[in-house]
Amino acid sequence: MRVLVWHVHGSWQTSFVAGPDEYLIPVVPDRGPDGRGRARTWTWPASAREVAPEDLRDAEPDVVVLQRPHEIELLERWTGLRAGVDVPAVYVEHNTPAGPAATTRHPLADRSDIPVAHVTAFNALMWDCGRALTTVVDHGVHDPGPLWTGERERIAAVVNEPVRRGRVAGTDLLLHAAERVPVEVYGMGVLGLADLAPALAGHLHDDVPQAQMHARLAGARAYLHPFRWTSLGLALVEAMTIGMPVLALATTAAPEAVPPSAGVVSSDPDVLVSAARRWLHDPEEARAHGRAARAHALEHFGLDRFLSDWQVLLKEVVR
Repeated sequence: MRVLVWHVHGSWQTSFVAGPDEYLIPVVPDRGPDGRGRARTWTWPASAREVAPEDLRDAEPDVVVLQRPHEIELLERWTGLRAGVDVPAVYVEHNTPAGPAATTRHPLADRSDIPVAHVTAFNALMWDCGRALTTVVDHGVHDPGPLWTGERERIAAVVNEPVRRGRVAGTDLLLHAAERVPVEVYGMGVLGLADLAPALAGHLHDDVPQAQMHARLAGARAYLHPFRWTSLGLALVEAMTIGMPVLALATTAAPEAVPPSAGVVSSDPDVLVSAARRWLHDPEEARAHGRAARAHALEHFGLDRFLSDWQVLLKEVVR
């Protein structure tokens, strides 16, 4: 199949384009949000090829994978094709509702011609999707191998734009932890945290290339997932896959993603801090949880299962 899909979420798309199809990736001259083209910090196969807007119609996509509401209008303006009418389409919902948690209506709730594929069961539970058909395709990630060494007595977190996102990303909880245990933070826009927590100065790693991220994280003793409200951070799944023990807030999909053997999940930040202190002094306990985390991640978030689920869904939508 020829699958038209915008480059929106790099980590998710790196897994998605590993499938057996041809992937048409819109690209515009400035590589802005509506045409980023191929990833520059991930390795994508040749089957993911860039296509300019004016060439998309001649590319004859078999199916369109939408990820943002305005892509429906963008598709019609660029190609004359109507999603769900002239070309089969599926909408991937990466996010939890931004409005009231249980009553926010999905942008596609009044359409029955474009199914909504949620990336977690929690997403499907919280969104009001109205008449839209819904399904869940859980995340899948590449296996970088059991990289964890844990030699650094620090707790690592990956949070993009923590200052701007604030409480949603659990930035206050991250700072709470950093006052009590050594913490290091990775992600886009993290340098501003130094103004809020001097203890983090020198331990903020801004926009580390994906190819280097796993090796950098692997040296930290454990992984902290401070998010209050997110679908399920792929960085959490990737940390488990490399064998990191996990400390996570018991919010959204995290309690299902992290079994007790893989780490500590709690709605009490001090419980997470207490576990962090214990692991900093007991690397063998951390190692045991990390092994369990990796085993669970490989079983539940493996790339083969993810790609198989997407093949079933795409073929069903095209039919």
